[in-house]
Amino acid sequence: MQQRKLGAQGLTVSALGLGCMGMSWAYGPRDENEAIATLHEAIDLGCTFLDTAEVYGPFTNELLLGKALAGKRDQVTIATKFGFTFTPEGKITGVNSQPEHIREVVEASLKRLNTDRIDLLYQHRVDPNVPIEEVVGVMAEFVQAGKVRFLGLSEASPKTLRRAHAVHPISALQSEYSLFERGVEKEVLPACRELGIGFVPYSPLGRGLITGQIRRAEDLTSDDNRRNMPRFQGENFERNLRLVAKVGQLATQKGATAGQIALAWLLQQGRDIVPIPGTKRRKYLHENLAALNVALSDDDFRFLDEAVPASAVAGQRYSDAAMKLLDV
Repeated sequence: MQQRKLGAQGLTVSALGLGCMGMSWAYGPRDENEAIATLHEAIDLGCTFLDTAEVYGPFTNELLLGKALAGKRDQVTIATKFGFTFTPEGKITGVNSQPEHIREVVEASLKRLNTDRIDLLYQHRVDPNVPIEEVVGVMAEFVQAGKVRFLGLSEASPKTLRRAHAVHPISALQSEYSLFERGVEKEVLPACRELGIGFVPYSPLGRGLITGQIRRAEDLTSDDNRRNMPRFQGENFERNLRLVAKVGQLATQKGATAGQIALAWLLQQGRDIVPIPGTKRRKYLHENLAALNVALSDDDFRFLDEAVPASAVAGQRYSDAAMKLLDV
C-alpha cells in the first residue's frame, strides 16, 4: 500500500482511506458481520486510515470500530469527528463546539472506540458561535494530554483554516471533493497548500453516484439519506446520470470501472490528497483499492474536464438546511 503524508507534523497514512459511515448510518441496510469483515480485510490489504464520527449513528459507528479493532488498534490510524448535538432519539439538533461540550464528547468517543488515543481529531462543522481559536485551543489540550495525536477541520473556509492553524498546527482538512464536486479547487486547496495542510476528500465517488450503480431513485431504500439530496432527485438525477455515462466511456476504454476512474483522478491531483471512499462490503473495497493501479494520461484528464465540467453537475450537494452548516 502506498503511503501519503497529511500535513507537516508527522501524520502518514495509507494513500486511500476507508470511510466507515455507511456501515452504520445514512446509506440503507446494515450488516454488522460484513462491515467487520470489510474492516479486517482493509487492514490486511494495508488500507488502514479509517474515518468515523460521533454523528454516524449517532455513536454506533464508533462502537462498531471499537469492536472490530480489538487486538488490531496499533495497525490503524483512526480519524473521528465531533461538533453536533442530538435529541435522545438521535436526531441532529445543531452544531456545538462549546469548550465543555468538546471535552465531554471527545472523552466519549475514546470510550466508544475502546482506545486511549485518537490519531486525527476533526471538528466536523465550524460552529459560528464559538471562535475557532477557542475550539482549537481545547482540541490542543487533548494533544498535550496524549489522547489525540493530530488535529483537523472539516468543511472549513480558508479564513477559518488560517486562524485555526495559527493556534495549533492543523494536519488535515476534510471536505467534499470529487469529479462531481470541485468547489474546493479555487480557494480551499490553495490555502491548504500554502499552510502545509493535507487534504482528505470525502464522498470522492459522489456518494456512489459516479460509480453508475445507482440508476433510479427507486434503487435507494427508504432509509437511505441520498433520496433527500438534490443531486439524486428528478431532472437533476437524470442530468447527472448522463455525466456518469461519460465517465463510464473512459472507464471502458481503460479496462476500469467508473469509480476507479474517479478515484484515480483524485489521487493524481496531488500527493497531499488522501481520498476516503466509503463502503460496507468487501467487494467494493477491493474495487476501490484497485484504483491505485489506474493511471490517467493528460488526454484522459482533458476528456474528463470536457465531459464533466464542474458547471454541468445538477443540484446542490446537500439540502438547504445542511448547506447552512458549511463554513464559507
